[in-house]
Amino acid sequence: MPRITPVHWRTLVRVFVACGFEERRTSGSHIVMMREGARRPVVVPKHRRVAVPIILGNLRTAG
Repeated sequence: MPRITPVHWRTLVRVFVACGFEERRTSGSHIVMMREGARRPVVVPKHRRVAVPIILGNLRTAG
């Protein structure tokens, strides 16, 4: 498995959109994304480089 590195928030949003998520709302510096059938939302912070633990947590939440 390739190593996960910090990425720009727009890249992370594109990945989740490709997986079927859609932007529900923007709350300050965070984007809340949901997919039909998902229990919890995925929250993407608008950081220049989103940290690896946040990426891993969002992937775990996304299923």
